[in-house]
Amino acid sequence: MQEGKDIAMLLRGWMEAYTSRSMHDMWRFARKTGLSMPQYGLLRRLYHGGECEVHEVGRHFDVTSARASQLVDRMVQAGLVARTENPEDRRVRTVALTAKGRALVEKCVEESYRWVDDLAVGLDARTRTLLKELTPLLMKAEEAMPRPEKHAALSAIRGAR
Repeated sequence: MQEGKDIAMLLRGWMEAYTSRSMHDMWRFARKTGLSMPQYGLLRRLYHGGECEVHEVGRHFDVTSARASQLVDRMVQAGLVARTENPEDRRVRTVALTAKGRALVEKCVEESYRWVDDLAVGLDARTRTLLKELTPLLMKAEEAMPRPEKHAALSAIRGAR
């Protein structure tokens, strides 16, 4: 049982380092581009999950429909997302990334993972070999774990890879 706790502590340490670096780089990029965190979050949601209805934006961010509409309006004005009406029900509006929005998210993803690329290059051959063997096993074990319905966005992200 202690060995499981030891492994968990090692994984927690890695998660802390990974999350801290990745989030720092992501926030820095968002600030540099003038995006708020909700705006950047919407871009990431659309990038990984595809187009969605405006009311789904509200549910995703746990805000009112009016607040979601304001967020979408600012993103449309910036040319980062496009909003279209459903021809069968004009009350329903769909939001999707524009080419400009997609390019911005891709640039952020590239910048926020640059440190991982640097880390991988800096590892010795033995460590790289071990990681090639172990990482797929970890990913497979994680994928086999039960996934709460609330975290469906993570499944969408994994499917986009």
